Amino acid sequence: MMDFTEGFGLQGKVALVTGASRGIGEAIARAFAAHGVTVVLASRKMEGLERVKNAIVSAGGRAITAVCNTGKPDQITEVFQRISDELGRIDILVNNAATNPFAGNAVDVPEWAFDKTVAVNMKGYFIASQHAARMMIEQGSGVIINIASVAALEALPMQTVYSMTKAAVLAMTRGLARELGPHGIRVNAIAPGVVKTHFSQFLADTPEIAQPLLDATALKRFAEPDEIAGAALFLASDMSSYTTGTVVVCDGGALA
Repeated sequence: MMDFTEGFGLQGKVALVTGASRGIGEAIARAFAAHGVTVVLASRKMEGLERVKNAIVSAGGRAITAVCNTGKPDQITEVFQRISDELGRIDILVNNAATNPFAGNAVDVPEWAFDKTVAVNMKGYFIASQHAARMMIEQGSGVIINIASVAALEALPMQTVYSMTKAAVLAMTRGLARELGPHGIRVNAIAPGVVKTHFSQFLADTPEIAQPLLDATALKRFAEPDEIAGAALFLASDMSSYTTGTVVVCDGGALA
């Protein structure tokens, strides 16, 4: 029987969080660190990473930074090599870094925007998952959490390519869960609705898009990043030990 008095039981684990310099990634990294996880913070720019690291360390947590553009596989490889050399293991991977460089009609999407979106949101998630899975298989345990989106489940205006990549993330989540389950590795996804972050700022700044999305929620508000971090804590811990291959929707009831 599980000992529920131990809470999330993440003390001493190692996690890599991509896109950790702000928004959902930062919130997840801080939540993990608060529960005793050593967090590897990865993002494209060191300035933001150092700010998050300093906040974690000031609160008594442990974090290291790694500059990484997840759209570039060689940089992902370098991060995992560093994790192997310096920490010796990885218990949790959070694929969170994403991009959405073009908002508009599908017929107007330029090829460069399509390629960039696929490289970061699909290929980057997959390459990082491959590296993590290899280490986790040797350990006999691990958790992969993929940050998807409600855009994977319901068409959003001017978001066709982004939605395509997030739908692929859900398919990848299910496939990896099947393959990695026998090795003691769980793979799940989180599908947030609109979250108050820099990433989604353009939605809030476009009333004709923002208002219908807001009206569609049962809670009549958008999410805070910390509210997504709570779901990540659950999926990373043994509190969800029999949960794999699924998606936790955090959308304020928009799809209800």
